[in-house]
Amino acid sequence: MKTTAFVLVETNVGKTKDVAKVLRATAAIVSVAIVTGPYDLVVQVEASDVNAIGRLVTGQVQSVPGIRRTLTMISTPL
Repeated sequence: MKTTAFVLVETNVGKTKDVAKVLRATAAIVSVAIVTGPYDLVVQVEASDVNAIGRLVTGQVQSVPGIRRTLTMISTPL
């Protein structure tokens, strides 16, 4: 069973659409939504386990130019 996480992303001013476009092209990313509030994007990711989620976020998500910070929330089914 895959592990799902939601990553809240804060982008640099004026970079939200550019960041969203890059993230949508990443294979392990299920969805990207532009939102209002303290964060600019909500990104749903899936990987084999929690460690793989961590590698995905630190290796692929956080390396996208225009991202200021992220907050990752691991999701567990009810």
